[in-house]
Amino acid sequence: MPLSVGLLAVGLLRRRAVPATSSWVAYGPGLTVTALPSLAALTGSPAGEGALRALLLGAAAVATVLLGARGRLQAPLAVGAAVLGVLAMHELGPALVGVTAELPRWLPLAAGGALLLAVGSTYERRLADLRRARDAFTRLG
Repeated sequence: MPLSVGLLAVGLLRRRAVPATSSWVAYGPGLTVTALPSLAALTGSPAGEGALRALLLGAAAVATVLLGARGRLQAPLAVGAAVLGVLAMHELGPALVGVTAELPRWLPLAAGGALLLAVGSTYERRLADLRRARDAFTRLG
């Protein structure tokens, strides 16, 4: 923890001294040193164990995403979202596996076909939306 606080403090000072510094250079090392060990420890344990760690990690990731969005910074937004995604897969994975074991065999194929039909019918609009999202994400600091 002291290393991650130190790295984040150095990144903050660097960002204040040189405002053109990328958020990845300023905050990326501190955020990854903070999040990855806890995430690795959590994913190494069975789902359900370490509920307090998962709760605290999720709260920290949500705060990181919100601060990144508020400050229009790419690194906190991306790192926080990635941690939330991995955390959600770890926590919800066993429940989803149990549900899919009870479904008829044709249902996932039908759901995939319906999803392809929905995406294909709105392809051009989604492509434009993705381009706008990509441009907005690259404009972040």
